[in-house]
Amino acid sequence: MKINKYNSLVFAILFGFGLSAQAQSQTQSKQWTLEECVRYALDNNITIKLSELDVKNAAIDKKGALGNFLPSVNANASHSWNVGLNQNITTGLLENQTTQYSSVGASVGVDIYKGLQNQNTLRRTKLSIVASQYQLLKMQEDISLNVANAFLEILFNKENLKVKKEQLSIDQKRLARSEEMVNAGTIPRGDLYDLKATAATDQQAIIVAENTLLISKLSLAQLLQLKEFADFDVIDDTNAKDENNILAQTPFDIYNKAKEIRTELKLAQTNLEIAEKNVVIARGAYQPTLSAFYNFNTRASYSDIVTGTTLNTVNPASQIGYVQGTNQPVLRDNYSSVLGSAAPIFDQFNDNKGQSFGFQLSVPIFNGFSVRNNVERSKVTLEKSKIDLEQKSLDLQRNVYTAFTDAKGALNAYESSTVTLEARQQAYNYAKEKYDVGLMNSFDFTQAQTLLTNAQSDVIRTKYDYIFKIKILEFYFGIPIIPIITK
Repeated sequence: MKINKYNSLVFAILFGFGLSAQAQSQTQSKQWTLEECVRYALDNNITIKLSELDVKNAAIDKKGALGNFLPSVNANASHSWNVGLNQNITTGLLENQTTQYSSVGASVGVDIYKGLQNQNTLRRTKLSIVASQYQLLKMQEDISLNVANAFLEILFNKENLKVKKEQLSIDQKRLARSEEMVNAGTIPRGDLYDLKATAATDQQAIIVAENTLLISKLSLAQLLQLKEFADFDVIDDTNAKDENNILAQTPFDIYNKAKEIRTELKLAQTNLEIAEKNVVIARGAYQPTLSAFYNFNTRASYSDIVTGTTLNTVNPASQIGYVQGTNQPVLRDNYSSVLGSAAPIFDQFNDNKGQSFGFQLSVPIFNGFSVRNNVERSKVTLEKSKIDLEQKSLDLQRNVYTAFTDAKGALNAYESSTVTLEARQQAYNYAKEKYDVGLMNSFDFTQAQTLLTNAQSDVIRTKYDYIFKIKILEFYFGIPIIPIITK
């Protein structure tokens, strides 16, 4: 019952996967080559697109660093209403009134010397662009290897499914032949039951192999970011030969070549140079800064202004003292201000212009150890970058020697499995001849057949394992799966 439930579940998955394919025409769907898969992934993979955006961000940071050399220019304008008890600018007295004012201004500032921080920041942003490009290239290389691995996994699963189906076909023919032999009394009926069980096992193996193939196709389709993958399939354009004769190289030679071309080392070296620039920039904060500035402002009022004076007829004079000795009062004429409308606003702006300019020198004396801490922190980052570069070099050496050993081992395993398959095929043919004439029971014959099936599977597995190991070794030697063109 468990087997039936499992079969039903797998059948439902496979049926759902094939619904859209059945709805289309019966023309053969496109089969992707390895190169097509890699190129499509490089153009559409989300991770690569994110890395491309990081390159754009680095370019924007460079524009910001260039902007530090340019002066800063700002303009401002305001209009205000003062309501309530305010000083009358005409009489100088506090009065309940509403007054309006407008003001306009502009300011310009430019750094003349800032401890060479602007220059070093620009150099750092250039290095950051290089680092982001290396990071993008590394991501493209990693995706290429992942696609190649997923591609070869599909090919292996297709070959494995083909073997399972061929095995089922053979067992079904033997089952039909055995039924005739049982009816003729040549072999016991128990052998027939063993063959039925073997055929049922073959059918289960086919279902498992189909499910594995389906999952491997889904994995590659996700790497390619395919939206429609119901008909997705690949074609075997690989060659299980060392066409570039990479195994003729020594691990030492491959490692020396990898040190010159591998992206992870270039990225680590660039990050080290960025860390060195960060130390220089942090130290620049110890130095004084000199800047120049220029300010312009003007204003206008909407209140009445004094246009003249006239004698006060109500109180024409007022005593301001007396003559000593005669006590004769000393009088002063009282005048009243004659108010008029405010001058036109643009005339006021022109009359009330004010400017200021100069230099500003700032010398850091004590800032709570902030500058010192930034320098120490950047030094720690620099040491980490040095260690990271050293670690990347050691990892590369280990990976190259491991890849070379794996490729050698994969080749030996592939060659051994091929020899084993030839021997198992001969043994199976001999067992079949004995079984057909009744000189071998079904159990022993099934064992010979199982050994042949295992040998066929081993050849397929070791073949694609060898192809992938060669791809990795070529990768370290600078031979890409496809040429990557940086944008």
